[in-house]
Amino acid sequence: MIVIDASTLAKYVLKEVGGWRDIYEFIRVNKPIYSVGLIIKEVANALWKYVKRQVISDYIARELLNAVIELVDTGVIVLEPEEQYMSDAFMISLRNGITVYDSLYIAQALKRGTLLTSDREQASVARRLGVSVILM
Repeated sequence: MIVIDASTLAKYVLKEVGGWRDIYEFIRVNKPIYSVGLIIKEVANALWKYVKRQVISDYIARELLNAVIELVDTGVIVLEPEEQYMSDAFMISLRNGITVYDSLYIAQALKRGTLLTSDREQASVARRLGVSVILM
């Protein structure tokens, strides 16, 4: 099973140059995709940054957030509580010098199988820990 992180989902919903179409196709073919509940908060924060930088409007940001929520509501992305991965994520974070946020996705992927990410540092740590990684 595949775990998607916030860097990849944000890239997809914001239609960032360099792969959003590939992410769309990957999700379409491989659904359901798994993640932790934190992903919605992290993507919302990325949308907030785009609004603050005046790249997108409040209205567009709200619509994009609703699209993310719809992916969850329709079962395309299945969320698990991050609390069940917190202990492992905390140790991954401490031992590898990455954020607990990034470590949560790695901890989940250790149990689920594969990590789908756009974060090179996170991908590198995940690979060192034996996680199969798809870098978008």
